[in-house]
Amino acid sequence: MTDDVRIYLHGLSNCQTMEELWDAHTEKMASYGFDRLIYGFTRYRYGNNLGDPEDFIILTNHDKSYTDVFMGEQHYVHAPMVSWALNNEGAGSWRMLAQMVETQTLTPAEARVVEFNHKMGVTAGYTISFKSVSARSKGAIALTARAGMTQDEIDAIWEVHGRDIHLMNNVAHLKILTLPYSGPNRGLTKRQREALEWVGDGKTMQDIAVLMGLTSATVEKHLRLAREALAVETTAQAVLKAAFANQMFILEA
Repeated sequence: MTDDVRIYLHGLSNCQTMEELWDAHTEKMASYGFDRLIYGFTRYRYGNNLGDPEDFIILTNHDKSYTDVFMGEQHYVHAPMVSWALNNEGAGSWRMLAQMVETQTLTPAEARVVEFNHKMGVTAGYTISFKSVSARSKGAIALTARAGMTQDEIDAIWEVHGRDIHLMNNVAHLKILTLPYSGPNRGLTKRQREALEWVGDGKTMQDIAVLMGLTSATVEKHLRLAREALAVETTAQAVLKAAFANQMFILEA
Protein backbone atom coordinates (compact mmCIF):
# COMPACT_ATOMS: atom_id res chain seq x y z
CA MET A 1 0.00 0.00 0.00
CA THR A 2 1.35 3.40 -0.97
CA ASP A 3 1.52 6.39 1.38
CA ASP A 4 -1.04 8.13 -0.85
CA VAL A 5 -3.57 5.33 -0.34
CA ARG A 6 -2.82 5.16 3.38
CA ILE A 7 -3.44 8.90 3.76
CA TYR A 8 -6.68 8.61 1.78
CA LEU A 9 -7.97 5.73 3.91
CA HIS A 10 -7.16 7.65 7.10
CA GLY A 11 -9.17 10.62 5.85
CA LEU A 12 -12.01 8.39 4.70
CA SER A 13 -12.30 6.69 8.08
CA ASN A 14 -12.74 10.09 9.74
CA CYS A 15 -15.54 11.38 7.46
CA GLN A 16 -18.54 12.47 9.51
CA THR A 17 -21.19 12.73 6.80
CA MET A 18 -22.20 10.86 3.68
CA GLU A 19 -21.64 13.99 1.60
CA GLU A 20 -18.08 14.44 2.87
CA LEU A 21 -17.25 10.80 2.17
CA TRP A 22 -18.78 10.80 -1.30
CA ASP A 23 -17.01 13.99 -2.36
CA ALA A 24 -13.68 12.53 -1.28
CA HIS A 25 -14.33 9.15 -2.88
CA THR A 26 -15.45 10.45 -6.27
CA GLU A 27 -12.39 12.69 -6.42
CA LYS A 28 -10.09 9.80 -5.54
CA MET A 29 -11.61 7.39 -8.06
CA ALA A 30 -11.42 10.06 -10.78
CA SER A 31 -7.66 10.12 -10.28
CA TYR A 32 -7.60 6.52 -11.57
CA GLY A 33 -9.82 7.31 -14.56
CA PHE A 34 -13.21 6.49 -13.03
CA ASP A 35 -15.08 9.79 -13.18
CA ARG A 36 -18.64 8.48 -12.79
CA LEU A 37 -19.70 6.23 -9.93
CA ILE A 38 -22.93 4.73 -8.71
CA TYR A 39 -23.08 3.01 -5.33
CA GLY A 40 -26.08 1.02 -4.15
CA PHE A 41 -26.93 -0.85 -0.97
CA THR A 42 -30.05 -2.58 0.31
CA ARG A 43 -30.93 -4.36 3.55
CA TYR A 44 -34.18 -5.69 2.10
CA ARG A 45 -33.07 -8.18 -0.52
CA TYR A 46 -35.11 -11.31 -1.08
CA GLY A 47 -33.49 -13.47 -3.74
CA ASN A 48 -33.13 -11.27 -6.82
CA ASN A 49 -35.71 -8.81 -5.48
CA LEU A 50 -33.82 -5.90 -3.93
CA GLY A 51 -36.79 -4.42 -2.07
CA ASP A 52 -38.37 -1.00 -2.34
CA PRO A 53 -36.06 1.41 -4.22
CA GLU A 54 -37.07 4.11 -1.72
CA ASP A 55 -35.15 2.12 0.90
CA PHE A 56 -31.92 1.82 -1.11
CA ILE A 57 -28.82 3.80 -0.24
CA ILE A 58 -27.91 5.32 -3.60
CA LEU A 59 -24.89 7.56 -4.10
CA THR A 60 -23.88 8.74 -7.56
CA ASN A 61 -22.26 11.53 -9.50
CA HIS A 62 -23.77 10.47 -12.84
CA ASP A 63 -25.79 13.08 -14.72
CA LYS A 64 -29.49 13.25 -13.92
CA SER A 65 -30.21 12.31 -17.54
CA TYR A 66 -28.58 8.94 -16.80
CA THR A 67 -29.97 8.24 -13.32
CA ASP A 68 -33.52 9.24 -14.26
CA VAL A 69 -33.56 6.31 -16.66
CA PHE A 70 -31.18 3.81 -15.07
CA MET A 71 -32.68 4.18 -11.59
CA GLY A 72 -35.96 6.00 -12.21
CA GLU A 73 -37.12 3.62 -14.92
CA GLN A 74 -35.52 0.67 -13.12
CA HIS A 75 -33.10 -0.28 -15.89
CA TYR A 76 -30.86 -1.61 -13.10
CA VAL A 77 -33.24 -4.58 -12.73
CA HIS A 78 -32.02 -5.87 -16.11
CA ALA A 79 -28.44 -4.58 -16.01
CA PRO A 80 -26.02 -7.48 -16.65
CA MET A 81 -23.40 -6.20 -14.19
CA VAL A 82 -26.04 -5.79 -11.46
CA SER A 83 -27.01 -9.40 -12.08
CA TRP A 84 -23.35 -10.35 -11.87
CA ALA A 85 -22.99 -8.45 -8.58
CA LEU A 86 -25.98 -10.26 -7.05
CA ASN A 87 -24.36 -13.61 -7.73
CA ASN A 88 -20.69 -12.83 -7.14
CA GLU A 89 -18.34 -11.04 -4.77
CA GLY A 90 -15.20 -9.15 -5.71
CA ALA A 91 -14.27 -7.05 -8.74
CA GLY A 92 -15.54 -7.69 -12.25
CA SER A 93 -14.23 -6.15 -15.47
CA TRP A 94 -16.86 -4.93 -17.89
CA ARG A 95 -15.00 -6.91 -20.54
CA MET A 96 -17.53 -9.64 -19.80
CA LEU A 97 -20.24 -7.43 -21.37
CA ALA A 98 -18.46 -7.49 -24.73
CA GLN A 99 -18.16 -11.26 -24.42
CA MET A 100 -21.90 -11.55 -23.74
CA VAL A 101 -22.65 -9.42 -26.80
CA GLU A 102 -20.31 -11.51 -28.97
CA THR A 103 -21.82 -14.80 -27.78
CA GLN A 104 -25.37 -13.39 -28.00
CA THR A 105 -26.16 -14.45 -24.44
CA LEU A 106 -27.88 -11.18 -23.45
CA THR A 107 -31.64 -11.23 -22.96
CA PRO A 108 -33.61 -8.59 -24.92
CA ALA A 109 -34.04 -6.56 -21.70
CA GLU A 110 -30.32 -6.77 -20.92
CA ALA A 111 -29.46 -5.77 -24.49
CA ARG A 112 -31.61 -2.64 -24.12
CA VAL A 113 -29.71 -1.67 -20.96
CA VAL A 114 -26.35 -2.20 -22.68
CA GLU A 115 -27.56 -0.12 -25.64
CA PHE A 116 -28.71 2.68 -23.31
CA ASN A 117 -25.35 2.63 -21.49
CA HIS A 118 -23.46 2.89 -24.78
CA LYS A 119 -25.64 5.84 -25.77
CA MET A 120 -24.77 7.54 -22.46
CA GLY A 121 -21.04 6.82 -22.72
CA VAL A 122 -21.10 4.16 -20.01
CA THR A 123 -18.97 1.66 -21.88
CA ALA A 124 -15.86 0.74 -19.88
CA GLY A 125 -15.28 0.16 -16.20
CA TYR A 126 -15.41 -2.21 -13.26
CA THR A 127 -18.09 -3.36 -10.84
CA ILE A 128 -17.23 -4.25 -7.26
CA SER A 129 -19.66 -6.48 -5.40
CA PHE A 130 -19.15 -6.24 -1.65
CA LYS A 131 -19.22 -9.19 0.71
CA SER A 132 -22.60 -9.51 2.41
CA VAL A 133 -22.96 -10.21 6.13
CA SER A 134 -26.69 -10.96 5.85
CA ALA A 135 -28.85 -12.85 3.37
CA ARG A 136 -31.04 -9.73 3.14
CA SER A 137 -28.26 -7.22 2.38
CA LYS A 138 -26.28 -6.45 -0.76
CA GLY A 139 -23.99 -3.63 -1.80
CA ALA A 140 -22.07 -2.86 -4.98
CA ILE A 141 -20.44 0.02 -6.82
CA ALA A 142 -20.06 0.61 -10.56
CA LEU A 143 -16.92 2.50 -11.55
CA THR A 144 -17.39 4.04 -14.99
CA ALA A 145 -14.31 5.00 -16.99
CA ARG A 146 -13.86 8.50 -18.32
CA ALA A 147 -15.48 9.02 -21.73
CA GLY A 148 -13.17 7.92 -24.52
CA MET A 149 -11.24 5.38 -22.44
CA THR A 150 -11.32 1.78 -23.62
CA GLN A 151 -11.74 -1.36 -21.55
CA ASP A 152 -8.17 -2.32 -22.50
CA GLU A 153 -6.90 0.93 -20.94
CA ILE A 154 -8.98 0.42 -17.81
CA ASP A 155 -7.87 -3.20 -17.47
CA ALA A 156 -4.26 -2.01 -17.70
CA ILE A 157 -4.87 0.51 -14.89
CA TRP A 158 -6.53 -2.22 -12.83
CA GLU A 159 -3.57 -4.52 -13.36
CA VAL A 160 -1.37 -1.96 -11.60
CA HIS A 161 -3.74 -0.34 -9.10
CA GLY A 162 -6.64 -2.78 -8.83
CA ARG A 163 -5.83 -4.08 -5.35
CA ASP A 164 -5.62 -0.55 -3.95
CA ILE A 165 -8.81 0.56 -5.75
CA HIS A 166 -10.64 -2.51 -4.45
CA LEU A 167 -9.42 -1.85 -0.90
CA MET A 168 -10.44 1.82 -0.99
CA ASN A 169 -13.92 0.92 -2.18
CA ASN A 170 -14.29 -1.75 0.48
CA VAL A 171 -13.38 0.75 3.20
CA ALA A 172 -15.71 3.37 1.70
CA HIS A 173 -18.54 0.82 1.69
CA LEU A 174 -17.97 -0.15 5.32
CA LYS A 175 -17.80 3.51 6.35
CA ILE A 176 -21.04 4.32 4.48
CA LEU A 177 -22.83 1.70 6.59
CA THR A 178 -21.94 3.62 9.77
CA LEU A 179 -23.23 7.02 8.62
CA PRO A 180 -26.78 8.41 8.95
CA TYR A 181 -28.76 8.22 5.74
CA SER A 182 -32.34 8.99 4.80
CA GLY A 183 -33.76 8.46 1.35
CA PRO A 184 -35.62 11.23 -0.48
CA ASN A 185 -38.92 10.24 1.15
CA ARG A 186 -37.70 8.48 4.29
CA GLY A 187 -36.65 11.37 6.55
CA LEU A 188 -37.76 11.66 10.18
CA THR A 189 -38.37 14.81 12.19
CA LYS A 190 -36.51 15.29 15.47
CA ARG A 191 -39.69 14.48 17.44
CA GLN A 192 -40.42 11.34 15.42
CA ARG A 193 -36.87 10.14 15.91
CA GLU A 194 -36.96 10.86 19.65
CA ALA A 195 -40.21 8.93 20.09
CA LEU A 196 -38.74 5.93 18.23
CA GLU A 197 -35.60 6.10 20.36
CA TRP A 198 -37.65 5.86 23.55
CA VAL A 199 -39.58 2.91 22.11
CA GLY A 200 -36.24 1.30 21.30
CA ASP A 201 -35.25 1.84 24.93
CA GLY A 202 -38.29 -0.15 26.02
CA LYS A 203 -40.37 2.74 27.35
CA THR A 204 -44.18 2.56 27.46
CA MET A 205 -46.40 5.13 25.79
CA GLN A 206 -47.06 6.73 29.17
CA ASP A 207 -43.34 6.83 29.97
CA ILE A 208 -42.57 8.46 26.61
CA ALA A 209 -45.28 11.07 27.11
CA VAL A 210 -43.73 12.10 30.45
CA LEU A 211 -40.18 12.06 29.10
CA MET A 212 -41.09 14.17 26.06
CA GLY A 213 -43.49 16.44 27.94
CA LEU A 214 -46.36 15.53 25.61
CA THR A 215 -49.71 13.79 25.82
CA SER A 216 -49.93 10.10 24.94
CA ALA A 217 -52.07 11.04 21.93
CA THR A 218 -49.37 13.37 20.62
CA VAL A 219 -46.70 10.71 21.11
CA GLU A 220 -48.81 8.26 19.14
CA LYS A 221 -49.20 10.88 16.40
CA HIS A 222 -45.41 11.22 16.12
CA LEU A 223 -45.05 7.42 15.99
CA ARG A 224 -47.78 7.14 13.35
CA LEU A 225 -46.09 9.77 11.20
CA ALA A 226 -42.76 7.97 11.66
CA ARG A 227 -44.35 4.72 10.47
CA GLU A 228 -45.77 6.53 7.44
CA ALA A 229 -42.44 8.20 6.65
CA LEU A 230 -40.64 4.86 6.78
CA ALA A 231 -43.44 3.02 4.93
CA VAL A 232 -43.98 0.34 7.58
CA GLU A 233 -47.03 -0.98 9.41
CA THR A 234 -45.78 -1.37 12.98
CA THR A 235 -43.71 0.72 15.36
CA ALA A 236 -41.32 -2.21 15.83
CA GLN A 237 -40.62 -2.17 12.09
CA ALA A 238 -40.09 1.60 12.24
CA VAL A 239 -37.50 1.23 15.02
CA LEU A 240 -35.67 -1.46 13.03
CA LYS A 241 -35.69 0.49 9.77
CA ALA A 242 -34.56 3.72 11.45
CA ALA A 243 -31.77 1.81 13.19
CA PHE A 244 -30.68 0.24 9.88
CA ALA A 245 -30.40 3.75 8.40
CA ASN A 246 -28.44 5.02 11.42
CA GLN A 247 -31.19 7.54 12.12
CA MET A 248 -31.39 6.58 15.80
CA PHE A 249 -29.39 8.28 18.57
CA ILE A 250 -27.65 10.64 16.16
CA LEU A 251 -24.84 12.74 17.57
CA GLU A 252 -25.82 16.33 16.88
CA ALA A 253 -23.04 18.48 15.41
